[in-house]
Amino acid sequence: MTNDADEPGATPITELSINLRIGVSRLSRRIRAEKAAEDISDTQYTALTLLFRDGPHTIGELSDAERVKPPSMNRTVNCLVDAGYAERTSAPDDGRKVVVQATATGRALVTETRRRRNAWLVGRLEELTPEQRDMLTEAAVIIRELADS
Repeated sequence: MTNDADEPGATPITELSINLRIGVSRLSRRIRAEKAAEDISDTQYTALTLLFRDGPHTIGELSDAERVKPPSMNRTVNCLVDAGYAERTSAPDDGRKVVVQATATGRALVTETRRRRNAWLVGRLEELTPEQRDMLTEAAVIIRELADS
């Protein structure tokens, strides 16, 4: 099996693209492995972090934020509710609307997962040289700009 960059005519920017994509994907996967509960999927955790960070959302708002269809988000929310990480309530401004919000258990899960993920990454960063950390500091800004574009 060959690497995409091994193809004839692969330019330096193509090689950078491939290496960056692979590196970011592997790092993301490794960081996601650090979580406080094994009974929650990455999709469920992402929805829960939105509720933790931004407060109550309707299913439609969560669907839009995660770029999924409402039935998919509804299944995700059902799992969070069944696990006790989220709850459905009436919207304070319109009792006819239902919003989803994180429970105390859900907020604690997000807090502990973030702590574990930060601890793992800090441990890896401490193993780097000061020069490598400086390079990553600059690269992190660029990677964030790419992600936000």
